[in-house]
Amino acid sequence: MRQPLRRPRLPRTALPYLLLVPALLLELLIHLVPMVVGVVMSFRQLTQFFIRDWSTAPWRGLGNYRTAVDFSAPVGRSLLNSFWTTCQFTVLSVGLSWLLGMAAAIYLQENFRGRGLLRTIFLIPYALPVYAAVITWSFMFQHDTGLINHVLHDQLHLTSGKPFWLIGDNSFTALVTVSVWKTWPFAFLTLMAGLQNIPRELYEAASMDGAGAWQQVRRITLPSLRPVNQVLVLVLFLWTFNDFNTPYVLFGRSAPQAADLISIHIYQSSFVTWNFGTGSAMSVLLLLFLLLVTGAYLLVTSRRRSADA
Repeated sequence: MRQPLRRPRLPRTALPYLLLVPALLLELLIHLVPMVVGVVMSFRQLTQFFIRDWSTAPWRGLGNYRTAVDFSAPVGRSLLNSFWTTCQFTVLSVGLSWLLGMAAAIYLQENFRGRGLLRTIFLIPYALPVYAAVITWSFMFQHDTGLINHVLHDQLHLTSGKPFWLIGDNSFTALVTVSVWKTWPFAFLTLMAGLQNIPRELYEAASMDGAGAWQQVRRITLPSLRPVNQVLVLVLFLWTFNDFNTPYVLFGRSAPQAADLISIHIYQSSFVTWNFGTGSAMSVLLLLFLLLVTGAYLLVTSRRRSADA
């Protein structure tokens, strides 16, 4: 009598890796392949004349990179100005988002009536779709009919006239406002989760020793949240520095010079002037910069953790 064939069984340790294979293949298809194509484009003189078949574009080597970093030429100067604008925008947005998130998380640690309702209200900007939220802000920033000018000028009389928020120098303020509004709930949610792991006995002991609220935050809260803050600041930095949706929806295809973030600047260099080779080189330079900052940040934080240990 023939014995039934036994199917080979995979070891249990290999099953999780096998289940990850479809996700890894999709990640390669969605992220890695376009990234490689973009790097190849950055070495070609790709313009609107070669859109039908970009592989036939003339090979330019490092010419696109030299054009992007030639700060004595108009293209390089505009990219450098966009880079500094993005740095200022990132510092303000990340700093204010973290500060608001920390203040709200500390405030909502105490038990009081309506705390659950406040938590829900604080998380509304994070739950709303980005496009719907930014479009609403663009209507609020309108010159004549916007809610911002109505409150500041007509109701509170804080301005001598109705300022333009979506053009000129005020566009940077409008951009930072929208960015902080949609980003700080994530910082609040992350910090609030981190505060749950701090034992209440530490605060009770510090209060019995005469430590005030600020001393408790400085000596207990901030040191205990250091691992959370290290990850949070890095994530907020990457999100904000590389943000494209907010300026694009708020200002359209052509952002004002005061709010010319590097993401929208690369888009304009690629899809407005039809110079895809130079735009791809700018994208690769942005990727290298983010990788360099991330690596340096992780190196510094890991050394600090080992020194504290």
